[in-house]
Amino acid sequence: MTERRIVVGGEGSGYARAALIWAIEEAHHRSAVVDVVTCYSPTYVPAAPDLGYVPLDSLDLLAEVEKMQGDVIESAVEATNHPDVEIRRVVKKGRAADTLMTAAEGADMLVVGNRGRGGFAGLRLGSVSQSIAHHSPCPLVIVRTG
Repeated sequence: MTERRIVVGGEGSGYARAALIWAIEEAHHRSAVVDVVTCYSPTYVPAAPDLGYVPLDSLDLLAEVEKMQGDVIESAVEATNHPDVEIRRVVKKGRAADTLMTAAEGADMLVVGNRGRGGFAGLRLGSVSQSIAHHSPCPLVIVRTG
């Protein structure tokens, strides 16, 4: 039997937490695993004309991203009552929409929050969820909050 898999975008916002809670509930009913995918992009700034660009972020950006992902997962798991659901952590460097769609290839479902960390309060969809809505490689659920 092939593994059932739900991919969830988790960038640390309350929207991502709501999406993860929804995905855990769904995974419980489908006997699926949940892959929480968190994407990050280092920030580079010009150093000097002859040196090119240097990273602006903290020296341990990956550790900070992993900690933030762990906090969201822990909070979502506490909000559900399904310790039987296997949750796998994936942290990838890259653009969120592209990385999530690649991770979702072959998955049963891709789940994201309707907005992320950035953007404007009046928007119904963030840029990532909007991009994924047009190009998702599998069924997509956009969990709306607020």
